[in-house]
Amino acid sequence: MKTGVLALQGAYVEHMQALQKLDINPVAVRLPVHLSGLDALIIPGGESTTIYKLMHDYDLIKPLQELGRAGMPMWGTCAGMVLLARYAVDGSVSTLGLMDIRVRRNAFGRQIDSFETPLPVRVLGKEPFPAVFIRAPLIHQVGPEVEVLARLPNRQIMAARQGKLLVCAFHPELTGDLRFHRYFVDFADH
Repeated sequence: MKTGVLALQGAYVEHMQALQKLDINPVAVRLPVHLSGLDALIIPGGESTTIYKLMHDYDLIKPLQELGRAGMPMWGTCAGMVLLARYAVDGSVSTLGLMDIRVRRNAFGRQIDSFETPLPVRVLGKEPFPAVFIRAPLIHQVGPEVEVLARLPNRQIMAARQGKLLVCAFHPELTGDLRFHRYFVDFADH
């Protein structure tokens, strides 16, 4: 399976390393030509306004929207989640508008307010996932086709899936736990 990682800004190297541990040779996506022949794409965490600006500058917005609408599996983590969303509540960032979710950027405060917590994610098994939240967004609202995969104890939505689109508000690539990457690869490959 040919899996790309949007490599414009943010934690793309860590995603590529996680995929390599799963014996997948990832493709660094920086230009529209790099999307050719891909089976799946990861949009990493980073700074959502910067990533969107770079996607615009490198003419990636329309091709990504077309691929997402055509059913290409895509996974957005942290800023990637914001970019896949239909709408960002604070309106300060443009999105690709692919997934029927409304998100709130930086929902937990500044960098100093970042945290790590064991997060139950039922599709990954009984053992909680070590979720790393860095200036994390949250899913404010989901549409009827969206399946919620994980919530914090206060019921805030932290991960969801809609068909072949997957999002999480945290950074699985910053842990040694490959379960989320394996989950994405498994459903993207079927």
